Amino acid sequence: MKKRVLFSACLFHFLNDAATVTIPMVFPLLYSQQLIIYKYSHIGILSHIGLLVTFTFQIIIVILSDKYEYKYLLLLSYVGICISLFLITFTSVFSAFLAVYLVLRVFNSFYHPIGVAWISRTHPGKRVDSAMGIQSGSGNLGVFIAFISVGYLAQNFNWTLPLIVWAVVGFLLGTVSFLSIRGIKIKSEEFHKSDLSSWIETLKRIKIYILGFVFGGACWGTTVYYAPSLLNHKFGIPLGKTGLYSALWIGMGAVATYLFGFLSRRFGRYKISLVGFAGASLFLFSLGTAGTAPQAIASLLCFGTFLFLIYPAFNSFVGNTVPHKNQAQAFSLTANVQMLTGAVVNLAGGFLSDKFGISSPFFLLGIMGILIFIYYLSKKSEFLSNKI
Repeated sequence: MKKRVLFSACLFHFLNDAATVTIPMVFPLLYSQQLIIYKYSHIGILSHIGLLVTFTFQIIIVILSDKYEYKYLLLLSYVGICISLFLITFTSVFSAFLAVYLVLRVFNSFYHPIGVAWISRTHPGKRVDSAMGIQSGSGNLGVFIAFISVGYLAQNFNWTLPLIVWAVVGFLLGTVSFLSIRGIKIKSEEFHKSDLSSWIETLKRIKIYILGFVFGGACWGTTVYYAPSLLNHKFGIPLGKTGLYSALWIGMGAVATYLFGFLSRRFGRYKISLVGFAGASLFLFSLGTAGTAPQAIASLLCFGTFLFLIYPAFNSFVGNTVPHKNQAQAFSLTANVQMLTGAVVNLAGGFLSDKFGISSPFFLLGIMGILIFIYYLSKKSEFLSNKI
């Protein structure tokens, strides 16, 4: 049962995260052609409102998880994602594009609060590090393939074709994910009502880790929404190669997450986390100040390697800190912190890019990372002792 849940969650994570980047990957083409998107602040508005919608619905999903089987929520999510990807190809104005995009973000709200929680529940103790690394790497692999395929399809055909292709691929993967656990009852009697006091209790347990998720959310959102435009518009890299380099960014991260279990056992989560913050911040500065395409590409890839050590480390800390009955709430809170931070930083990034250039959001992230690194360096004893 544990293997089937992990397999199902990995496929679900793969298609969910792939879907989140298919649309941002066509933004540079739409901007260049002045079709639907006319300025960087439009990208900021799309990402900001979309992430706020995800923020809201991740809370709702946790409440629903008390009442419905995980597999039925999975079914609703992947069907909604695929229909939304298909429908957005029929839009031709910004308002309609935004409306359908927000529907997509609703159905993108399911995996991170409930999928990650069930991985944590079915793989307790020391097994959680490897399981978290595998499921995280699967999401990264989905993004890797989406970046490459969308970039080349959009460059050689049009912006709608890659979305249609991923709607079909997502439906096939989602169906396999659903069927692999169709005979499993995952809903547990340990679930409890998600009242305000339990949310507050859960937040208190994980508060030391919040800044890590703040940085993770800001970096993910900014890279997905603005890195393709940075490479394509500032350095003149064709959209196909832009997709390739963006994919290599997530690919470096996928390697790091798949190795996380081994690295954690060898060096410890805390040390790995500090290395992640320091390395990511260093290469964000390098990316923000890059004057040539090779420097920008190298900085982006190194940044991905260090950034993606942080996600499984902090998910594992939370999984071993919060009781099983509160884990859906805990992972909803961490996912929502990432969504909310990404929404704010992405909105600011659009206006910063219009005024100071497309490199400016990455320089801002570098400053943020250094400050968080210093904070965790000073909180070692508290950081490591906050466990059940």
